[in-house]
Amino acid sequence: MFEQDIKNLDMNFLLKTLPLPHYQGFSGQNLDDGKPGSPSPAPGYWHRSCTHSECTWHQLSPYIGKLKSSIAHDLIHAYSKPGDLVVDPFSGSGTVPLEAALLGRRVFAADISPYARILTIAKLHAPACLEAAIDKAENLLSLASDQPGPDLGTIPGWVRRFFHPQTLDEIVRFASVAREAGNEFLMACFLGILHHERPGFLSFPASHLVPYLRDKKYPPQEFPGMYAYRPLRPRLLAKIKRVYKRNPGLPGSLDRSFRKCEIEDLEFPPGFDCLVTSPPYMNALDYGRDNRLRLWFIDPGAEEKTDNPVTRNREVFYQAISTMAQKINRCLKKGGYCLLIVGERLEGGKNANLSNHICRIMTEKAPHLQLISLMKDTIPDIRRARRNCRGTKSEHILVYQKS
Repeated sequence: MFEQDIKNLDMNFLLKTLPLPHYQGFSGQNLDDGKPGSPSPAPGYWHRSCTHSECTWHQLSPYIGKLKSSIAHDLIHAYSKPGDLVVDPFSGSGTVPLEAALLGRRVFAADISPYARILTIAKLHAPACLEAAIDKAENLLSLASDQPGPDLGTIPGWVRRFFHPQTLDEIVRFASVAREAGNEFLMACFLGILHHERPGFLSFPASHLVPYLRDKKYPPQEFPGMYAYRPLRPRLLAKIKRVYKRNPGLPGSLDRSFRKCEIEDLEFPPGFDCLVTSPPYMNALDYGRDNRLRLWFIDPGAEEKTDNPVTRNREVFYQAISTMAQKINRCLKKGGYCLLIVGERLEGGKNANLSNHICRIMTEKAPHLQLISLMKDTIPDIRRARRNCRGTKSEHILVYQKS
């Protein structure tokens, strides 16, 4: 019965009852009634690239489907204030936690992915300055060189195909020490240069996002230099320097914590001020496949268990959202905000209307929260990660307030 209710929910009917915002810049306020029956458009400047203006810690390592830092910045700025506790239970690449910390908010983040854990902790607890990061990298590189040489023959063939044997020897040694607790920042920098076709990366010519070799475009006999030994040290140090290109620094006195666990086991902090999160793109992204090479270096023994069922199974996804909604309903402070950035996609040529389903769950499981605004951000083709621009087409930003 509940599943049938979800399918029958009419978002247009719901929207007619809501005050929707117009934007004069972006303030996060409901300035006026929007057009009934449709979401308010997101600010136009959200479509602009922020690659050359954002804090370069956001560029530690790629993460498919990640939220733009400019969007996270605006939402956190509009719906929380300095010193507030901002929660993100699906932190992914750590975009929301980092922007919250940069804006002087306290942070509580969580995710089940080991890759998300490394990226989020790396961004929240990076060395204070470039010199400190370089010193730590040199120490770790020295420690890695003292490790016994790995038996390359025991490494899966699909991994070996990406690297020159001498490069592979170096990076396996480095990963063995970098995966220890406290080295998340250097591990993230390493994962960020693991594969690409550019000279500053470690692999043979390969894609930067989903790892696959590009040997048809760059045949070894025509591009022998792209298949030569690539030493780790100069590339890692160059990566660290790029990461600190725009580093405003984080306030040192604010709490910034992370938990690696499933949403069902996550204890939300009582009385938190604001939640901003982008739930996993159910049936749109395959995080295990898309990050398989990086995940192997994070934990070689977990290569067969790399994906999160929340992203692959509809019922598991709905259950995760239900669990989250109940915890928000209980732990969000009165007057606090909950912002859900929901990736919409086409299924069989029709919109899957994931926002409808989430609204239905929130209504039932979080009765103390009211949906006060809804906006739609169309995702430009350049931000889509699938061939022919398939995958997620837009994001709906659902703004709830606890009454």
